[in-house]
Amino acid sequence: MSGMNQTPSGERVHIAFFGRRNVGKSSLANAFTGQSLAIVSDVRGTTTDPVSKSMELLPLGPVVVTDTPGIDDEGGLGALRVRKTHEVLGRTDLAIVVADASAGLAGDEQALLAAIKEKGIPYILAWNKCDLLDAVPEATAEALWVSARDGVNIGALRERAAHMAVGRENKRALIADLLRPGDGLVLVIPIDASAPKGRLILPQQQVLRDALEAGAVPVACRPEELPGALAMLSVPPRLVVTDSQAFAAVSRMVPENIRLTSFSILMARYKGSLPAAVAGAAAVGALRSGDRVLIAEGCTHHRQCEDIGTVKLPRWIRQYTGVEPAFCFTSGTEFPQDLSGVRLVVHCGGCMLNEREMGRRLDIAKAQGVPMTNYGIIIAFLNGILKRALEPFPDLYELLSK
Repeated sequence: MSGMNQTPSGERVHIAFFGRRNVGKSSLANAFTGQSLAIVSDVRGTTTDPVSKSMELLPLGPVVVTDTPGIDDEGGLGALRVRKTHEVLGRTDLAIVVADASAGLAGDEQALLAAIKEKGIPYILAWNKCDLLDAVPEATAEALWVSARDGVNIGALRERAAHMAVGRENKRALIADLLRPGDGLVLVIPIDASAPKGRLILPQQQVLRDALEAGAVPVACRPEELPGALAMLSVPPRLVVTDSQAFAAVSRMVPENIRLTSFSILMARYKGSLPAAVAGAAAVGALRSGDRVLIAEGCTHHRQCEDIGTVKLPRWIRQYTGVEPAFCFTSGTEFPQDLSGVRLVVHCGGCMLNEREMGRRLDIAKAQGVPMTNYGIIIAFLNGILKRALEPFPDLYELLSK
């Protein structure tokens, strides 16, 4: 497997194709990727679910290309498909709006373009089926005339997409800005029943890589080996990063003069959601029996008997509050637009989500007045160590100290 294919979805620029049914949207997506990304048919509404493919788009790099259902789909199922299409828009870094070159823009296409502009998403208007025209018009600042059937301007479309998407990548540091060359770093990684077989989870991999690129010297251990690992070091590490589930035990083992945080907190900072997560944590103290708490994860995985999201967090929240909230759960790309009745959202670090999708979820919660926090933040809060867990981040630490 190449390094390009190993790049996680959350680290790729997301390019999505949008348009009405039968404008050749799926054919153009296939031509763009050079692969059979989507099934192509003359039957309207063949694309019934978003379909994604990872690829390398030079000079940009790794991207995810998504083909979406038609924005003009009809009926009950059609409405659900259109909703899925708008969910994809929420995580799109570059939109390619496909329209029929032999017809003008319909009302729903104009509404789609207006929504894209309102969200500040860069876009290309791709007039497909230009082979039906007497002459192919010259490209404009926002539009290209293309033909998926004959391959006209497909290369130009790829090139424009690559250049327009440059700079859409997440530029934040994960941990490198907290370290200096030669700094010691201890990563505390539980290896238990919920740990994946034979590998580290993505945030652990990414923190390790970022630390190495910063010239730091990372040491990894399980929680039970942490005292010995610290004793081995001739110089105290600059930072200890732990899995959030082990926060309480690790905090007791790590001397107060050594800074401590978690992989989940680092990931929330990387995705831009940390300030909101800190502000939302205190809402757990106001929960009452029957209040709905949404626990959301950005990936899907097999649930173990002691799953962090569905088992441990609800138990810890019940123990802290002494009440019985009503817990509900979402995972993967699912996140409700309507948070009516939800008193608190607790989200994972979002390692599988791109920055735009995390921002969309935060915006949904903020617009409806629902506090949203993060796994690592709420676990630190419940254990009375939130202030300590934020010490590596001076701005947030000072805010919490006021």
